[in-house]
Formats: sequence, C-alpha cells, structure tokens
Amino acid sequence: MFFGLNKFFKKILPKGLFYRSLIIVAAPILLLQVIVTVVFFDSIWIKANKGMTRSLVGEIKTLSDVYDNDNINQINYFTEVYKKNFDFVINLIEEDLPKENFERKFSPMDRSLRRELKSTFGNDNYWFSTVNYLDVVEVRIRTNDNNLQFFFPKERIATSSVRLFVLWITLPSLILIFIAILFLKNQTRPITNLAKAAQRFGKGDYINEFRPSGAREIRNAAYEFDRMAKRINRHLNQRSEMLSGISHDLRTPLTRLKLQLELLKDKETSTKMSKDINEMEKMLNDYLQFAKTQVKETTESVNLSKILSSIKEKIKNKNFELLIENEITLNGRKNALERCFSNIIHNGLTYGNKVQVTVQKSSNRAAIIKIDDNGPGIPQEHYRNVFKPFFRLDRSRSLNKSGVGLGLAIVEDIVHSHGGNIQLSKSILNGLQVKISLPF
Repeated sequence: MFFGLNKFFKKILPKGLFYRSLIIVAAPILLLQVIVTVVFFDSIWIKANKGMTRSLVGEIKTLSDVYDNDNINQINYFTEVYKKNFDFVINLIEEDLPKENFERKFSPMDRSLRRELKSTFGNDNYWFSTVNYLDVVEVRIRTNDNNLQFFFPKERIATSSVRLFVLWITLPSLILIFIAILFLKNQTRPITNLAKAAQRFGKGDYINEFRPSGAREIRNAAYEFDRMAKRINRHLNQRSEMLSGISHDLRTPLTRLKLQLELLKDKETSTKMSKDINEMEKMLNDYLQFAKTQVKETTESVNLSKILSSIKEKIKNKNFELLIENEITLNGRKNALERCFSNIIHNGLTYGNKVQVTVQKSSNRAAIIKIDDNGPGIPQEHYRNVFKPFFRLDRSRSLNKSGVGLGLAIVEDIVHSHGGNIQLSKSILNGLQVKISLPF
C-alpha cells in the first residue's frame, strides 16, 4: 500500500525543484487557512447568523400577534417604530402566499431563515424571498384576515464580517506565498544556472566565465564544477597539442622515407613500403581527427540540410541520395557535425555502392538522421563494440578496417556531445543503418 501511494505521489508531484519547494511552503499555509476558515464558519459565523435569524423571526412573530389582535393603535405604533428604528417595512396584502420560496440553494443564511420560519409559523403559513432584491429580504406571514408583508435588510440575518474575515485571512496568505515564490526563485536560480552550465559543458560548449552564487552548499558545488571543467579542458588541450606534435614530428621522417623509396631501384619493394607508409599517415590522421572532436569550437545555430548538402557537393557521387523531409535548425558545432556525417557517408560509399540519407523530425523535438547503405553491414553482436576506441572489425566492413579503430568512436563522441543518441541496425538497403537523434 505504501509503495502504491509513493508511486501515485511521484506521478502527480511536479518534477522541478522550484515547484516542489513551493508546494512544501504553500501547502501548510493553504491548509491552515482552510482549517481556520472552516472553524470560523462552523463555530462562529453560522452560530451568530442562527442567533440573528432567531431574534428576527421572534420580532416577526410578535408583530404578527399584534396584527391578529386587531389593535389599531398598537399596529400603527409598532409599524412606525420598526420602520424608523429597524428599517422594517410592513404592509397588509390580500393576495395569497406563493407556493415556493425564492431562496439560494447553498446559502447558510437562507437555510437558517427557512428553519426558523418553519419552526415558528408552520409549513404553509410563511413565504420568503432573498433573490428578488439585492440587499433586502421579503417575508410574508399568513394572519387571520390578511397576509403580512415584511421588508428588512439582509444584515439583520447575516453578519457582513465574513467578507472582512476572508479578506484578512486570504491577503496575508497570498503575501506569504508571493514572498516564498521570490525567495525560492532566488534559491533555485543558482541551481538552474549550474545545471545549464553542466549541460553546455557536456555538449562540448566551452564555458569562459561561470560565477557561483546562491547558498553556501550550492556555491561550493559550483566552485568544484568550475575547477573540474578547467581541469578537463586543460587535459583535452594537452592531449590535442600532444597528438598534433607527434603527428608533426612523425610526418617529417615519413616524408623523407617516401623520397628515399622513390630513389630505390627495386620498385616492387618500394611499392610495398609505400603502402605501409601511407597506412601510417592515415593512422596519424585518425588520431588527429579523434583529438579534434574535443578541440574548442563555438556553438552556433546550424542547418542540418545545408551541412548534408555541402557534404554531397564535396563527394559528387551519384549514388549518394539525400532526402530532406523537414528543414531543421539546431545549436551545435558545425565542423564537428560535418565531420560526423562525413565519416559515416564515406564509410558507406567505401564498402558499398549506394548511400541514402534521410532527415526528418520526431514528435519529441528531435532531428532524426538515417544513413543507409548497401554494404556488407556489421554483425549485430558487435554493434556496441564498434564504438569503442581502437576496436577493429576486419572480417566485415566498418570505419575501422583500414585505420586504428577510431571512426565510430569519433562519431559517437560528437553525437553525445550534442546531447544526441546513435543506433546501428539493419538497413533498408540490406546494409548498415546508422540512426542519429539530435535534440533541437
């Protein structure tokens, strides 16, 4: 049972920290207001109205008895006195009483008046209306000869203090809730800023300035995040610089080796060694490309259609088909995304002879890019392994066959840095399908 209640509350409670904190602060205030209001109405207001109604009906009963006694002097005297001092208007009418009362269904005042009149005069000897006039109640009483008609203010049977009470209990509650909202806004804003900074950093957007704010615990977390981000950036920069330096240092002797091989008379040996050197150069390029995925690049608004169209123009292959169902613009790193798509498309054209790229929108505000080819594909049991750095799948085709196993690792790193996902499956062209989802 407890588990069921816990699951129910998880469903109905808001997900954000601000709204959860607001409920914690506002719920006791509103609950206390409801309790005080109920107690007030039950023990004070309703009882006071009953007493006022009982007193008024007693006065009406007294006047009715005076009229039944046919004492003209007393009748005139009481009529004038009540009209002058109590705002009573008393008339003698000959028409019979209406069959139904004109009353408000859910009004405690009307219910109390009906009960007192019924208790004093019986079922068929009275009639009243609280809706014909705005601030006046009309009551008719059956007498011996004629019917008495009374007009009196509603204030005689209902106190107006309830409005002031509701106002004075509601206004402070609203003020307290408003103050709580301002306070919670100031408390949750630093957490929101920290979450946004972490999200930006996770997507590869470098944060130059981040000012910790808020409570001490939040500032401490923000300081540690800032220090962590700087350490990671420094590590990535060092890695990129190191790989760039290694590449530069190795390319010089490789160039010399190429020149010396051209001078060899044994062309067969020279050709074999040239292939090895070319493969070494490609390996160096793969290392550099992997390092460049973390190189500082500003995030900007990019159009996926333009990026893919640019890739198609550069490739100039008639077997590369581009189907754009929706124009999609998102925030990202243009060069990184172009590198990501180019790697997959080049791989498809290398190990197959046809590539089809489809761009469409999903219902959850995400761009879906499907890249299909008609190559040999990748065995399903290796779908996760091919994303590991330096994993090579020689028996089939992949981005890793002639390199060092960084092709799909680069692609996955770029996709994840943009907050997206990548999946491999069987292609509609009987090859490999790479499905990329990017939020926008």
